[in-house]
Amino acid sequence: MKLHYDPETDSLYIDLADRTSQDSIEVAPGVVVDFDAAGNIVGIDIDHASTVVDLKAVEVHHLPLGVLATS
Repeated sequence: MKLHYDPETDSLYIDLADRTSQDSIEVAPGVVVDFDAAGNIVGIDIDHASTVVDLKAVEVHHLPLGVLATS
């Protein structure tokens, strides 16, 4: 899973899988869920992210992390 934040557009993309999006559905105003060809969720795009989520901290609880990378 990868989190991508673009401060210029104030958008947050949560990349859940390394697969190409084939379809997208807006599930709430400014929140789009991307699906692969099999209908599995591959990502979530949140517009105006700083007004919707707290971007000051990321907490991870009980995830079996093999690698924790920052950039």
